[in-house]
Amino acid sequence: MSDNISSWVQRYAPLVPGGEVLDLACGKGRHSRHMVSLGHAVLALDGNPEVLVEAAGPGITTTPIDLEEAGAVWPFGPDRFAGIVVTNYLHRPLLADMLGSLAPNGVLIYETFADGNAQFGKPSSPDFLLQAGELLALAAEHGLRVVAFEDGVTQVPKQAMVQRICAVKPEFPRSAALLPPL
Repeated sequence: MSDNISSWVQRYAPLVPGGEVLDLACGKGRHSRHMVSLGHAVLALDGNPEVLVEAAGPGITTTPIDLEEAGAVWPFGPDRFAGIVVTNYLHRPLLADMLGSLAPNGVLIYETFADGNAQFGKPSSPDFLLQAGELLALAAEHGLRVVAFEDGVTQVPKQAMVQRICAVKPEFPRSAALLPPL
C-alpha cells in the first residue's frame, strides 16, 4: 500500500465510474492522489488550508471550507460526484447533503472510527464515533446498495475500532465481475 492509502479505499476505488470524485476531509491528499492515478478529477476539501498545500497536485482542485463552523451549509448540488471518499472524519450534519451529491451510478467509500475506539485512544467522544450499524442505516435511509461493510478492530495503520462501507446508488450495475478481488 503506497502513500499510506487506506486498504479499504484502495480496494473499492476502482468501482468509481468516470467522473469527479470528492475527497472530504482530505488531509494531505493521500486518497486524492490515488483517485487521480485512477483517472479521476478530484475535489479535495478540508477545513485546514495548511494541509491542502500538500494535497494540491495535477488533477486535484483543493478547497478550504470549514463545514463545521456555525451556519456552514453544504456547498455542492445534487448528483455531482461519481465518487465520494471519506476517511477518519465524521460530522453527522453533513451526511444527508453529502449523499445527495452522489451522482447516479455513484460510489461512496467511507471509513472512520466507531464506538469502542476509546480503548485505543482518540477519538473517544461519541460525537466522532459511529454507533453500531450507523453506516448501514445511513445507506438504507438514502437508498444505497451496500457492496461491502465491516465493523470491528483494525491493526493498520494503528489499532482502532472502525466502521467501513462501500455503497452504490441503485443505478450502479449489479455485475459481480465488477467487484475487486480480495
